[in-house]
Amino acid sequence: MPTLYGNTTGLSPQATRTLERIYRRKVPLATIATPELIKALAEASHETGRQVGALVHRSGEIDYVVVGDATRLMLPDIGRLRAAQGRFRALRLVHTHLFNEPLTRDDLVDLVRLRLDLIAAVQLTPQGEPRTIQYAYNVPVHGKESVTVTVDGAAGDGAGRGEAELPYRTVGPVAIGRADVDFGALIQALEDEFAKRSRTRSVAAKDGRAILVHVAEKSKAGALARAEESLRELTELAGTAGVDVADTVLQLRDRLDPRLVLGKGKLDEVVLRASELDAETLVFDRDLTPSQASAIAKHTDLKVLDRTQLILDIFAQRAESSDGKLQVELAQLKYTLPRLGQKDDSLSRLTGGIGGRGPGETKLEIGRRRAKERVSFLEAQLKRLSRQREQRRRRRARLGVPVVSIVGYTNAGKSTLLNTLTGADVLAENKLFATLDTRSRRLRFPEEREVVITDTVGFIRELPKDLFAAFRATFEEAADADLLLHVVDASDPARDQHIETTEALLTELDLIGIPRIVVFNKSDLIDPAEGRRLLLGHPDAVLLSATDKETTRGLLLKIADRLKTRWEESALVPAYEAEADAGEVEDGDLFDGEAESLTVIAPAQPSGAEGVSSSVRGTLEA
Repeated sequence: MPTLYGNTTGLSPQATRTLERIYRRKVPLATIATPELIKALAEASHETGRQVGALVHRSGEIDYVVVGDATRLMLPDIGRLRAAQGRFRALRLVHTHLFNEPLTRDDLVDLVRLRLDLIAAVQLTPQGEPRTIQYAYNVPVHGKESVTVTVDGAAGDGAGRGEAELPYRTVGPVAIGRADVDFGALIQALEDEFAKRSRTRSVAAKDGRAILVHVAEKSKAGALARAEESLRELTELAGTAGVDVADTVLQLRDRLDPRLVLGKGKLDEVVLRASELDAETLVFDRDLTPSQASAIAKHTDLKVLDRTQLILDIFAQRAESSDGKLQVELAQLKYTLPRLGQKDDSLSRLTGGIGGRGPGETKLEIGRRRAKERVSFLEAQLKRLSRQREQRRRRRARLGVPVVSIVGYTNAGKSTLLNTLTGADVLAENKLFATLDTRSRRLRFPEEREVVITDTVGFIRELPKDLFAAFRATFEEAADADLLLHVVDASDPARDQHIETTEALLTELDLIGIPRIVVFNKSDLIDPAEGRRLLLGHPDAVLLSATDKETTRGLLLKIADRLKTRWEESALVPAYEAEADAGEVEDGDLFDGEAESLTVIAPAQPSGAEGVSSSVRGTLEA
């Protein structure tokens, strides 16, 4: 029995038989549609008062007969966006328009989104007779990357949209029988052209090209400036994750669309833009609900990621220690659990019960149970590792070793500062979240005074709650610190927002009461006058460049001054040396990480500090 798709409710038996007979038609490859198929579609459309369409395979068979309403046609699910680079769907849609209207925006979006060979609209007279036909097909374009800004759908600053940039070409309307194009030759030429372009364009990103999308409510103060800054940060996150950014879209709305975020019209524009740039992924600069992510993916046939997924992917790539890997896996599982219900329908199918009796469990329920069991296991493992860190911290506290923790916004230069102060070789890159695992190194001052310098994972605005909860144990290292170094990228235009974000997270972690030194880094990238203004606004701050050891002298002086009382209260060196000589304490017992990488001794404190030995002072002066 032939299957009818779409809006089949209320069809009479006679109309149903008329529609089912359309499956008997054959269409040769050389033509878009035969007169017999056009006549059959027109009769069915006139009888039902609805749009009627046929998806014709290149073999000539009718694969789907679809019924819509008076003004639009809803196509069935025919699979993902494309099967291979340069290939179309091998299906063309021929359908009717009851009111003599041309191809609609929905028609063109379906053409591009589904990679159809061609889409044709047969315009009918009021009497239901086919009058003209208009068709469109995909064409290769060379779209330019841009930032498209819209306010409630009205285009703002950004790249223009000329006719030459459109990813499709329309022909007609022309009279029925005058569309003498050789369909087979046209499609073969187009596929060859698309394949050629795919071969010449190199894609380095493992996940293909992506379009970044930011949607904000324009009623909020400074919405546009904040949105642009947020989109810039998302671009950096995408680069760190290895995503090839093809374009960015920024939209200001009165309120967000509860289902599609952007709204259907704007999302259709994004789909067309994705086709222009051959982008396969949409990355939203916000956390999408499971229903929103599912609705957008279904509407666009593109891979959809949100900000949390992007950050989780970065953490998964960069986690090296056992703690970090467990924490990332835990965060990923907690993120995925509420989204399992949005997966494929096969997950809801029943499995057999005991002995084959009863309905048993669905695959979805089994998946959820397995995920919850894994979450419980990971939480237990992290608690065990947390106890080990606590033991190390207690040993350090018993020996009276002061701890200085470096905190701050991601990519502010924390790891670079650690390397410069201690001579360590911790990974330091100009990327967000280059360092995820806690690193501790020793810094030796004159008079045999030592401190432990600890580097922590960077902060970021709206840090995903699951990730924040999973990495909360990592920040325990900073909880026992005697001093915090709050590193700020002085060259970043959003440095004030970064300071606010860091202080808010320190408050949430109950670390705001620990003494802090604000360190404005990257002084070499700003004007000296701007540096003086920063110090006027933060009198107790330090301005330096973490890549230049000479500029860190002022910071070392402040650290020594802040820890002076702490050193006087402890007998650090004798206690350490006595126990070390007895073989009771090793670097591996005191510090996280590999023991051999923790014994680096930094240069002595710079000239001017109290108690600097003459030999050290001479070296510095030289």
